[in-house]
Amino acid sequence: MKEVNYVITDPEGIHARPAGELVKLAKGFESGIKIVKDGKAADCKKIFGIMGLGVKKGHEITMQVEGADEETAIAAIEAFLKENL
Repeated sequence: MKEVNYVITDPEGIHARPAGELVKLAKGFESGIKIVKDGKAADCKKIFGIMGLGVKKGHEITMQVEGADEETAIAAIEAFLKENL
C-alpha cells in the first residue's frame, strides 16, 4: 500500500467540481483508492463518500492506494492534489 499526506490549500476545500474530477481520475485505476480524514475513510471512486468527509481548507488528508497499479495511481493522485486542491 502507498500513502501520501496532503494539506488542502483550496479556499473552498474539496467541493463538487474537484471531487468529481478526483472520482474520474480514481476510476481510471484498478487499485483501490481511499481518502482518509480524521480517522474516517471514503472510497475515491464514489463522490458522495468524498463529499461526506467535509474536507475544508487547512485539513490534512491521507490518500491510500493499494493494488496492481498503485505506483502509477499514487503519482497521479499526488499530482492532482497539488494542481487542484
